Amino acid sequence: MAKRGNHYEAAFEAFLRDSAIPYVAVDEARRAVLTDGRSLKSLDFLVAPRGATTWLVDVKGRRFPSGEEHLQYWKNWSTRDDLESLAEWESLFGEGFRGLFVFAFHIVAKRLPVEESLVVSFRGERYAFLGVELPEYRRLCRVISPQWQTLAVSARDFRAVARPVQELFGLLENNHSCCHQALLAPVS
Repeated sequence: MAKRGNHYEAAFEAFLRDSAIPYVAVDEARRAVLTDGRSLKSLDFLVAPRGATTWLVDVKGRRFPSGEEHLQYWKNWSTRDDLESLAEWESLFGEGFRGLFVFAFHIVAKRLPVEESLVVSFRGERYAFLGVELPEYRRLCRVISPQWQTLAVSARDFRAVARPVQELFGLLENNHSCCHQALLAPVS
């Protein structure tokens, strides 16, 4: 396992290892430079579960819920650079490689973003990993800060398109309701 100071990425990597899913952890110390001089934000992982798709993964760590006074659920912001770099990686790798934002939610309250069976424990903390494919995120995202070049998908749309990575990586049947009913009741 790579040395990772980011607990969201470390938790995701531990999940991949525990699930016996083949992957490559990318060294994020430097941006990649293309032959034309442009630089690209590095991926976090290449994930190759069984099947025809290899996922080009960019992990986005978020608390669930976020905020102190006004709790906010489904935070899913990214940057324009994240989208453009992930799209460029998809183009460079070619057919069979697809961009995926994995929102690694660190669960800090009683309500869950996924069914209890999909919650992952790591170093005494709980996480849920929800994936949104790059084309879906691009289609639905809106600018939230022109100054910071940040984008996000509305909570309603996010809940409609985000899927547990366990489903995306072929670890379970496609019948999980994911985010649609997760906020109905706190965990006992």
